[in-house]
Amino acid sequence: MVWWTRLVGSVYRAHRSALTLGVATAIGVAAAGPVSAEGLSDALVKAYQSNPQLTAERARQRATDENVPQALAGYRPQLLATLGAGLQQVRNLLPTNTYQGDTLRPWTIGVTVTQTLFNGFRTANSVRVAELQVKSGREALRNVGQGVLLDAVTAYTNVLANQALVAAQKANVDFLSQTLDITKKRLNAGDVTPTDTAQAEARLNRGRADLNAAEVNLAISQATYAAVIGSPPGTLNNATPVDRLLPKSREDAIAQAAKGNPAVLAAGYDVDVATTTIKVAEGALLPTVTLQGSASRASQTDSTLGTYGTDQASVIGQINAPIYDGGTAASQTRQSKELAAQSRSVLDLVRNQTRTATIGAWVSNEGAKIAVSAAESEVRAAEIALQGVSREAQGGQRTTVDVLNSQQDLIQAKARLIGAQRDRVVASYTLLSAIGRLDVQSLGLNTPDYLPDVHYHQVRDAWHGLRTPSGQ
Repeated sequence: MVWWTRLVGSVYRAHRSALTLGVATAIGVAAAGPVSAEGLSDALVKAYQSNPQLTAERARQRATDENVPQALAGYRPQLLATLGAGLQQVRNLLPTNTYQGDTLRPWTIGVTVTQTLFNGFRTANSVRVAELQVKSGREALRNVGQGVLLDAVTAYTNVLANQALVAAQKANVDFLSQTLDITKKRLNAGDVTPTDTAQAEARLNRGRADLNAAEVNLAISQATYAAVIGSPPGTLNNATPVDRLLPKSREDAIAQAAKGNPAVLAAGYDVDVATTTIKVAEGALLPTVTLQGSASRASQTDSTLGTYGTDQASVIGQINAPIYDGGTAASQTRQSKELAAQSRSVLDLVRNQTRTATIGAWVSNEGAKIAVSAAESEVRAAEIALQGVSREAQGGQRTTVDVLNSQQDLIQAKARLIGAQRDRVVASYTLLSAIGRLDVQSLGLNTPDYLPDVHYHQVRDAWHGLRTPSGQ
């Protein structure tokens, strides 16, 4: 009976230790961490500011902005300056059948200004296409930003969950080690058989393997965290779901996703781009009207006449009406119409995918709530069961393996609770992303929001300059 008393004490202490280190460290259960600990909002700010994928996407969007000034250049005059100089050797056959040679030194300088007055509305439609591409690109940037923030939430909660699992498995190994020591002493005293010792040793080895697996998963999640967030994880605070920002019903979630999901909005702008591109292609079939002004001076020096020159200036209006270009413009128009049909089909596909993803996110979030509640009840029941089995074992009504099985049930219940709490947080952020509200403003993150329209207005009306607004 003395051995069972010690075993029951070991069971109780290990159980309380595992509960404290495991479940209490899990997401949303423990009290707030120390002041120096990093919270989920801090991690999201780091990812938003320095994630290389998001940084690259912002650069792509700035490059897309340049399509607009390039299209607007069609409204502006084109200036061309020319300068030519050289030597020219001349030999003339005279009536006397003799040759007269001379070396000429001609040079010319001129400037030409060309202004397009009408080109079948291609400039206006090209500007419209470029502006729509900018809007589509902004939605694509917002979509990437949501994905990065969701990856950051996933990485953060994975580290928290794996830390909790490692703590729980360490407590489990400590308990199993104590159980094995006590069982060996009882074997020496003749209270148990070698079978009990073998069972305790087998469970200890299984516990060590589970601990090793948990430590491996923790190391992987920490590396992923560093890649997504930009720095290794330190002491992390708890993460909680964002229920306050979520829609109240599934129908509301679907409606918000249809209006606010960036993938849907980007696909809509792509349809407008493709439709307007048809007008650009059709413009090649219309006349082009240009006005060209030029001024030049030419000079030449030879030994006979000396230096003489010619000044010239002209203004010429020209109309070019295409009659037949081999079918190129017609083919490009047909091609643009097919691409527009494709973009409309892609829009329908994206809408369907977004609806499916939103429903899946809603169902997952609701299911995660139930899973957490069930796991919490399972842990409480497993704790009571372990205490009861331990007391019964003390009275000789239970064996060592019964205690080990009960302890294993508790550890597995705690692992399911930790996983359910992690899934609960990720599911809420996934739903927020599906409706298009996983952003700095909605989350209230303490960082300036990246505003792509700032760069757009800086370059839209730029007539010259090789440096980017950032000075590159």
